Amino acid sequence: MHSEPGSELRTHTCGELGRDHISEIVVLKGWVDTRRDLGGLIFVDLRDRYGLTQIVFEPQQQKESHRIAEGLKSEYVISIEGKVVARSEDQINKILQTGAIEVLVHQLEILNSSEPIPFTVSAHEKKRQKANEDLRLRYRYLDMRRPELQGNLILRHKLCQSVRRYYDSNNFIEIETPVLMKSTPEGARDYLVPSRLHPGKFYALPQSPQTYKQILMIGGMDRYFQIVRCFRDEDLRANRQPEFTQIDVEMAFATEDLVHESTEGLMSAIWSDLKGVDLPIPFPRMSYEEAIRRYGSDKPDLRFDMELHDLSEVFQDSGFKLFDDVLSDGGSIVGVTVSGEGDRGRGAMDQLDKSVVRKKIGAGGLIYFQRPSDGSESKSSVKSEILPSTFVEKALESTVAEVGDLVLLLAGAAPRVFEQMGSLRLHMANELELISRSDDGPWEFLWITDFPLVELDENENGFTAVHHPFTAPKVSDLEFMYSDPESARARAYDLVLNGTELGGGSIRIHQQDVQRQMFKILGISDDEAERRFGFLLEAFRYGAPPHGGIALGLDRIAMLLSGSASLREVIAFPKTQSAQELMVGSPDRVDQGQLEELHIRVVEDEENE
Repeated sequence: MHSEPGSELRTHTCGELGRDHISEIVVLKGWVDTRRDLGGLIFVDLRDRYGLTQIVFEPQQQKESHRIAEGLKSEYVISIEGKVVARSEDQINKILQTGAIEVLVHQLEILNSSEPIPFTVSAHEKKRQKANEDLRLRYRYLDMRRPELQGNLILRHKLCQSVRRYYDSNNFIEIETPVLMKSTPEGARDYLVPSRLHPGKFYALPQSPQTYKQILMIGGMDRYFQIVRCFRDEDLRANRQPEFTQIDVEMAFATEDLVHESTEGLMSAIWSDLKGVDLPIPFPRMSYEEAIRRYGSDKPDLRFDMELHDLSEVFQDSGFKLFDDVLSDGGSIVGVTVSGEGDRGRGAMDQLDKSVVRKKIGAGGLIYFQRPSDGSESKSSVKSEILPSTFVEKALESTVAEVGDLVLLLAGAAPRVFEQMGSLRLHMANELELISRSDDGPWEFLWITDFPLVELDENENGFTAVHHPFTAPKVSDLEFMYSDPESARARAYDLVLNGTELGGGSIRIHQQDVQRQMFKILGISDDEAERRFGFLLEAFRYGAPPHGGIALGLDRIAMLLSGSASLREVIAFPKTQSAQELMVGSPDRVDQGQLEELHIRVVEDEENE
């Protein structure tokens, strides 16, 4: 009677054998990482997700196994039985966890062969070839054999466990909310799902469980969390995915301080569990306005200095037409000091102006002052007869520029000019390698608070919610909702880490009249409000408690913890920037019969016909 191939259970993984196992007979299973034939002796590094173990085939010990081993190639799947033996002192591999031993093979079984693969995935970094991302995503099952990607997915698993432990220990309950829900305005397009049973009607995939978690608070559940899948049909950027995972949290009777304290506790638990790091809490807080003025961003990176300076007063009545015109129109002149770059040549500065300031950032043009490192007279990109040197010296003094420093200036409408300078600040920091990108930190957390409640849309035809339509105004600003919505500040907050927004939240509106006024500000008619949110407005009539919460991007947290440059490195099966999943080939066409069942007709674009 023949046994199934590989039926003998493995006794150990490829990452756990050591001196304590010497002389034991073991069974290992895994992939052939590398094979080396040294004139009789054959060495194979056997790999699984736990590590590498060197196995040895000796012709005089097991001729049949040695004969089979001669045909082994990379990525063959094999099962071996053998004896653990110590390596000689001069052969110990201190890099490997199993480097003090090897396994002398008695029996070898090939469980599956492998064709030559499109790119190498060896655990030995020097033996791996660089593959472009599209190729790696097309063959994700191969890419996933890389120790780095496996490590990222294991870290993500541990992150989820840490989140659940923390919230469970703090009286939160995990509740699942529907994936097929109603289309509601959340700031991006919904992914729509046609209903076969209700022709012409559609479900929407949730951009977030926002209304459901508010209903849970009205239902008395008090403290809720969920690690939830969310969907947004929007144009993608480098670190956005059409489907993403967030840590969703809501609390009844919440205040901003309570949400901050709870979230800081979560971050502290995660960093302690996964990094062994004690984070200093509470995290610093900064208002939205202060962040824009100091760093030109509502998610400032505090791992380096280079704060912005508002030089508008310095250049009052300078006689320089560009500055005078900007200031008379209510704009601002903003500067930033770049240490040690005071000797940059004219060519390099012209290139910075053309390629970065004008083309990439979209500013009108760059003006700069320099204090050469040799201590000679300060230089300006504007001639002294146009901009007197006294103003240049005042600006250098105001920006605390020292010998050898460079001061960059932009002029324009505020707050846009501050945001442009914030982008230039980040560009210079990246160019000069001022930002540490290690998975060991530093970890610069920051709360951004006091956001505007609403802002004019791009066409200035009306208002849009800065956070979402359910965010409450600050109590002191409630009257502005009726008289001057742009002046109202929100009870909203974002958590930022190293220049990345980890997530945001707010204290919610819990009173029907205030919610109706918010809809009115956003141009949502009473009829539309009833149609889309009638269930929530009705729920407010039956004793809705004050409540608030936060949603944190689990993908982004995993990316920063792992030191990865992209979200795609911490997601098992990510999509490209064109929202395609290359391995399975989605999105794809469906059968005509399926479309007919859903009462859907596809209209082809002329260019695709």
